[in-house]
Amino acid sequence: MTSTPTELPPPVLHTRDARGVHTLVLNRAATFNALSDDMLAALQAALDFVANDATARLVVIAAEGKAFCAGHNLKDMRAHPELAYYQKLFAQCTRMMLTIQNLAVPVIARVQGLATAAGCQLVAQCDLAVAASNATFGVNGIDVGLFCATPSVPLVRNMPAKQAMEMLLTGEFISADEARVRGLVNRVAPLDALDAELEKVVMSILAKPREAVAMGKALFYKQRETGIEAAYQLAGQTMACNMNHPVAQEGVQAFIDKRKPQWPV
Repeated sequence: MTSTPTELPPPVLHTRDARGVHTLVLNRAATFNALSDDMLAALQAALDFVANDATARLVVIAAEGKAFCAGHNLKDMRAHPELAYYQKLFAQCTRMMLTIQNLAVPVIARVQGLATAAGCQLVAQCDLAVAASNATFGVNGIDVGLFCATPSVPLVRNMPAKQAMEMLLTGEFISADEARVRGLVNRVAPLDALDAELEKVVMSILAKPREAVAMGKALFYKQRETGIEAAYQLAGQTMACNMNHPVAQEGVQAFIDKRKPQWPV
């Protein structure tokens, strides 16, 4: 008598609603949604799909189970003790993280539970994050002798340097409330109210013109990585282009007319 191999669920569930909101759900609860090779590949494919959707307005990254994401799968990493494998894995993860930043639309992390190591990195890389009050965050690779180098990149761009370094050096976890205070997440709500809180953010962004949001997101990341003079030059050029766009022309006229703007389609 032979047994039938258990088929794994798809790593990511991808849906799109009529508003142009794409929801990507990490779907490997049994492995705490670890960023395995297939999980990274599935996330990359979904994000690439969004990048090619001219009507996309927003992305939500969520997860099934108790954990949002427990980072890389250490068992997989230990099973492939080759430098080339590690280099390929981290390059694949970096590509996915940068795709989030380079998307024209905002990406929001919906964090319902544990987010550790590269899972915490994923939260930090998203443009915004809404967390359940029971969620916890850590970059605890140091506990197994592995400094969370790649997670440190977006982490230190979210919170003050000494607070990020403390997490990286001690491996200690912080609560959702502490993550909000430090700047890692934007909003915290009880788990049963998490979706309602997320929807408030989604609706607020959807009420704004897509073109202005896209220009603003691109400028935000470019100027942050440059010197102040170059940042002001870039910002000034972006504002000039934005002001010259029909959405801003309509918005300013609506303000003058004391009416709600009618955004061009």
